[in-house]
Amino acid sequence: MARVRYGPRSEADIAAAKSSRAVLPDIWSTGVVAVWTTDPDAVAQVLPPPLKPAEQALVRVNISQVDLFGSPLGAGSFAVGAQHGAHTGWYPLVMPMSTERALIGGREVFGEPKKLGEVAVEREGDRVRATLTRHGITFVEVGGRVTGELPPPTPVEKLDFYFKFLPAVDGEGFDLDPVLVHCTRNERVRRLERIEGEVLLRESPFDPVADLPVHRLLEITIGEKTSDQRGRVVERVSPRALLPYVHQRYDDPMQVLDAPPAPASPAVPTGGE
Repeated sequence: MARVRYGPRSEADIAAAKSSRAVLPDIWSTGVVAVWTTDPDAVAQVLPPPLKPAEQALVRVNISQVDLFGSPLGAGSFAVGAQHGAHTGWYPLVMPMSTERALIGGREVFGEPKKLGEVAVEREGDRVRATLTRHGITFVEVGGRVTGELPPPTPVEKLDFYFKFLPAVDGEGFDLDPVLVHCTRNERVRRLERIEGEVLLRESPFDPVADLPVHRLLEITIGEKTSDQRGRVVERVSPRALLPYVHQRYDDPMQVLDAPPAPASPAVPTGGE
């Protein structure tokens, strides 16, 4: 009988897939990173419990491109500084990805707030322009002029916070209690350059990052880096506390209520006819 491709994979197939994943080579991306201070109250409003604002109200945008096994991939992240207990890291509000493959893994496994979008990093001489675009709106643009080389930093461990959850089938809350994920990346940089420029945030009803304005631009850089990624569930969180923030994950928050209503019970005859 011919193998049906939607049928179950053999143990050998599964083992081979795990083995190939374990021996992936370093994947180097070229990315623009901008960091700025913003409105502390705005940061406090976007953080679901139990996250709290970091000591300084910071925003970090990362816009990268990489040639992934012959296929171009654009990846972006717009995050605010946050704390969970003694841990300080970043809470991404939106992570545009240019391919479905890049979106699915992080979103379904780690709970990353990834959405399909257009991600571009362009360089011509010393001029650089990096953008995040969705629904025809370039809601983040970072641009400027490269002014010199910076010494590559030593390898560093970075931490992101994600909430992993499943909206309930009946449209009421969640199917299971949501969890808070700590995602750790060990990052290595082999080249880094300073950029003098600006960050533009444009109004978008789908990605309202303009609510976190640039108060003081701390740095813009362009560099080549690679990193690994490990995640772990650190605690279950209150469904009631997280529910008001679920709209952050969706362009239309009502889409989590798209499940059809339960059918009405048939009328019970009371006699007569």
